[in-house]
Amino acid sequence: MFPLRDHNPSQQTPVVTIGLMAANILVFLVSLPYFADERTLMQFFSDWALIPAAVSRGEDMGGLVTSMFLHGGFMHLAGNMLFLWIFGDNLEEEMGHGGFLGFYLASGLAAAVIHVVAAPNSPVPTVGASGAIAGVMGGYLLLFPKARVDVLFIFGIFFRVIPVPAFLMLGVWFALQLFNGTLDDGMSGGVAYWAHAGGFAAGLAFTVPIWLRRGATDYWSRTHGTPPHPESRYSRSPVPLVRRRR
Repeated sequence: MFPLRDHNPSQQTPVVTIGLMAANILVFLVSLPYFADERTLMQFFSDWALIPAAVSRGEDMGGLVTSMFLHGGFMHLAGNMLFLWIFGDNLEEEMGHGGFLGFYLASGLAAAVIHVVAAPNSPVPTVGASGAIAGVMGGYLLLFPKARVDVLFIFGIFFRVIPVPAFLMLGVWFALQLFNGTLDDGMSGGVAYWAHAGGFAAGLAFTVPIWLRRGATDYWSRTHGTPPHPESRYSRSPVPLVRRRR
């Protein structure tokens, strides 16, 4: 289940969202030469990534922030930037440029701290903007639960793009992070599920004051649970349903 776009792109230019994407891409391009040598790459990550065991000892605290601008590969970067682009613009429009930037960084920091709490002795370097972007997703869920998101569903050789409400797509995503987090010891690398879940919960919590100022459930009634501007009209997705040949 992979989101492709939402149906309510912002009416203003999301300068902070674009700036954050540019910063992540630039840092990745700067780090790209290190990927040619594993030892050099590990030293680079050791210097700038989040290492829970070090933070638990009160060392390398800067990694709590710098890690959210690092990525472990092109697909890691591309996936994160797609999620940020889909969900960031509407939240930035509601919060304002400065408010959204502070929200993003606070969500990323909260996600990093929760990851350290979940695996305090892990020596595995942790990188990625996923925790901060999970916060964006949590905020989006609270403000726009019924916004439609086009999701690519893949079932073996069958695939189809289907519009679903945001609460369904984001709710399933959050549940998967919680489920996988209970199976992960945080020591072997891979995916930082608790950082994702923690960032999501933090982003939702950070958005509550805005939601209350807008009128809470009355805000949902006025906007029908979607961003407060007209839905864009997209043509039917060209992605076909592929059937198995006999």
